[in-house]
Amino acid sequence: MKVLVLIGRIFYAAVFVMAAPNHFATGTIAYAAAHGVPLAALAVPLSGMIALLGGVSIALGYRAKWGAWLLVLFLVPVTLTMHNFWAVADPAAAALQQIMFMKNLAMLGAALLIAHFGSGPLSVDGSGRR
Repeated sequence: MKVLVLIGRIFYAAVFVMAAPNHFATGTIAYAAAHGVPLAALAVPLSGMIALLGGVSIALGYRAKWGAWLLVLFLVPVTLTMHNFWAVADPAAAALQQIMFMKNLAMLGAALLIAHFGSGPLSVDGSGRR
């Protein structure tokens, strides 16, 4: 069963680690700017670094509680600014943004659980415990 926790951490973290490089692309920065993100040229790459650090932290189970809080710091503003489905006029686009909003809420919930319970077994944090 310990392996399931490790696999869960890796799967969860993969979303953030895989998405992080896109935060340095000009298209992603322009998309965020079009959504009203202030100082997008700085905020978007910074959010990519936060997502990467949080994801790697959780995957390795190294200071996973801190990593989880980094992901909370990442997810709250991204969810509210980039997936504000209530402000989208086109019904199909609003439905897609609502799905993305709910996905982010689920990831936020998982981050809060990790922030509370930690990384669990088979982690750097747990290697000193018996």
